[in-house]
Amino acid sequence: MDPLKIDTVRLSEAGDALVIIDQTLLPNEVRYLRLRETEDICEAIRMLRVRGAPAIGVAAAFGAYLAARFAPDERLEGSFLAACDALAASRPTAVNLFWALDRMRRAYAAVRGGEPGEIRRALRREAQAIMDEDIEISRSIGRCGLELLRPGMGILTHCNAGTLATAKYGTALAPVYAALEAGLEGLRVYCDETRPLLQGARLSAFEMVSAGVDTTLLCDNMASSLMKSGKVDIIFVGCDRVARNGDAANKIGTSGVAILAAHYGIPFYVCAPSSTIDPAIASGAEIPIEFRDGSEVTELWYAKRMAPEGVGVYNPAFDVTEAGLITGIITERGMVRAPFEAGFRELGLLG
Repeated sequence: MDPLKIDTVRLSEAGDALVIIDQTLLPNEVRYLRLRETEDICEAIRMLRVRGAPAIGVAAAFGAYLAARFAPDERLEGSFLAACDALAASRPTAVNLFWALDRMRRAYAAVRGGEPGEIRRALRREAQAIMDEDIEISRSIGRCGLELLRPGMGILTHCNAGTLATAKYGTALAPVYAALEAGLEGLRVYCDETRPLLQGARLSAFEMVSAGVDTTLLCDNMASSLMKSGKVDIIFVGCDRVARNGDAANKIGTSGVAILAAHYGIPFYVCAPSSTIDPAIASGAEIPIEFRDGSEVTELWYAKRMAPEGVGVYNPAFDVTEAGLITGIITERGMVRAPFEAGFRELGLLG
């Protein structure tokens, strides 16, 4: 299966449902879900049926449109705004979610008071624009990251920031897809399994193997050994929110990878659409971190519970990598290096 032919998230052809691939079933089963109700879309986001900051933003935009589409004319505004609020509450860390919903609210405000049909068409256009822009943003990040690659390089990635995390192409894996399109040969991709939900094993490895890339899977606690062996030349990760100073929140374990990379002298790049840069957040200390149910650690992937009853579980979904550990942040507008806030301003990324 060509991973670039997977529809991670889109609007149905009839415009009456959100279509997503259920990522909780990968890699063993490819199943698409058609969702119409706001509650079902929120549940899909919370349960990681759709995940990855850009993909969540696209899903939320279409979800807001669908609420308006199916609301009676006299309740269109209330239904739309209530859907935006519910979708915004589904996950706290990924800033793309709030960015996309803010765009949808602004699109509504621009036509508020118009005919209901006009309002619905405007919201659909805005949601589709968010998706189309995401695809082009990912391609641009890929082209920028490609400039760092040479034949035969070993690439380490953590979690999944590929086509399954976006509308298409991804962020951290976008340079690999760009390399394939450019005919760059001999790349090796190493995927951290990414405990506890195994997005690296289930999703990134699935994407890379399907794309025909030489792919190796490793447990998270093997990253140091792999780096020490000299097999890793560069590290690409995605992110869910970037502070003004360059601190970046990504899947739990990312900061540990960055610390190891600094120790072994391996360049560490964060691939970040401009929508993940939050100008309202000064540093990573202000980024809200989602904590998830302890059962994800103690029993989710096991035939039997593998930890004693009564044990406490520490299960943050994200951690923050400090800006000083980041070699560069790759955006669709170009590479940003420290000092990051000045670099963001130079590229017009702070509004």
